[in-house]
Amino acid sequence: MSGLEQQCPMRPLTDGVIVTDGPVSFIGMQLRATMAALRLPSGEVAVWAPLPLTDERRAAVTALGPVAHLIAPNLLHHLWIGQWTAAFPAARLHAPAGLQRKRPDLPPARQLGSDEGGFGDGLLEVPIAGFRLEETALYHRDSGTLLTADLVHNVGRPTHAWTVFYSKAMGFYDEVAVSRALRWTAFDDRRAARRSVDRLLELPIERAVLGHGQPVENDCRDALEAAWRFLPAAPAQLCGQ
Repeated sequence: MSGLEQQCPMRPLTDGVIVTDGPVSFIGMQLRATMAALRLPSGEVAVWAPLPLTDERRAAVTALGPVAHLIAPNLLHHLWIGQWTAAFPAARLHAPAGLQRKRPDLPPARQLGSDEGGFGDGLLEVPIAGFRLEETALYHRDSGTLLTADLVHNVGRPTHAWTVFYSKAMGFYDEVAVSRALRWTAFDDRRAARRSVDRLLELPIERAVLGHGQPVENDCRDALEAAWRFLPAAPAQLCGQ
């Protein structure tokens, strides 16, 4: 995934959550990638899936509070996090285990989803089992906001010809959905992934911030449930088990 950056202002999504997006290119598609900054109950700020560090973004994020956490949510959404670790050396980096091999240039990171010193009560971490991208979804308790990078997309109606063709062929044009390419290749244990998304669906989600496309703010639970319907339902437990 490569960046084709242009300035894009950050905007409040809800109390304690600001978002922005910027252009990225992936296998020839022209998409938008999303970053978010979240204020925690401590007053500290966590920056999720950061885009290139600009003066405007830095000002908007620090206006929310002191930056204490930087989050690479999976093995793809990490390209610019090195800019942020350099700018905020006191902030703690959180990343999937596999990112250390992929990005040896980054400082040591806490593994997302581990018990060791996470975000306190402000953010719930839900590792997505059986997902090769090693993603951990986050739930911002104060606002009821779910954040997931590549577990579902909402790219709307792109106009770039190849992006239109590919998104239609892969089933995520103008709908909240998971690309068929990810359905076919990114899950090595679908039942385990189903248990993870069921855990997400048990949360009181009011909105979802997605790694690509617009946040889902209307009928969010129904949209997510429909997007993840391709994952097999967990088998029913027999009496006495």
